[in-house]
Amino acid sequence: MNTLPTLLWVALPYICAATFLVGHLWRYRYDKFGWTTRSSQSYESRLLRWGSPMFHYGILMVIGGHIVGLLIPASWLYAVGIDEHLYHLGATWLGSLAAVLTLAGLAILIYRRRTVAAVFLATTAMDKLMYVLLGATLLFGTLATSVHQVFGKGYDYRSTISPWFRDLILFDPHPELMADVPVAFQIHVVSACLLFALWPFTRLVHVFSAPVGYLFRPYIVYRSRDEQNGNRAPRRGWDPVAAPDPARLRKL
Repeated sequence: MNTLPTLLWVALPYICAATFLVGHLWRYRYDKFGWTTRSSQSYESRLLRWGSPMFHYGILMVIGGHIVGLLIPASWLYAVGIDEHLYHLGATWLGSLAAVLTLAGLAILIYRRRTVAAVFLATTAMDKLMYVLLGATLLFGTLATSVHQVFGKGYDYRSTISPWFRDLILFDPHPELMADVPVAFQIHVVSACLLFALWPFTRLVHVFSAPVGYLFRPYIVYRSRDEQNGNRAPRRGWDPVAAPDPARLRKL
């Protein structure tokens, strides 16, 4: 077994996965107050209003595409009527749309962080490294899709990258599956591994504290204080106090 393929396609993914898991446990245990995005909305909101939704909706589409492409075997999709042509048609064009949306949103966020003084001053060295790795991962993934899927003859990553990834999860690694994978895909995978290793020590931890429960909470009923509602006259917030009766005071 060659040393470099083993390091890249076995050791590196497992090291990064372990760092991802242990890092989050450590961060939650010792840095609960730092578990936040460190929101900068109060510094600037116009660019954030455009960049943030574009990035977040785009990245959700990207994650969904990766889940289908990496975790679901092609035979399962064939069983429900999604053949090779239909899959690659959807993966290529929907994936391209998701990539453009995500990269455009990320570009706006980086531009905002670099040009708005208050936001730039709140940017840490770890934030900068995170943006570099995140941008590299997205760019190389988009490059691989464009070169091989959109403008090329197409590359069947579901016969190499996908089974390699699933075998890693099952602790049965086969690094030889990555031997003939195009370089752009290989760099995309390596940069993604490094991003996951860095993840617990950046603002990306907020992904695991998103207020999902907010979507399913019961409705809050608000009662009106309109003067026309109810059978009691509106008050200023307190009951007036009448002057004491002198005759009653003498009896006391």
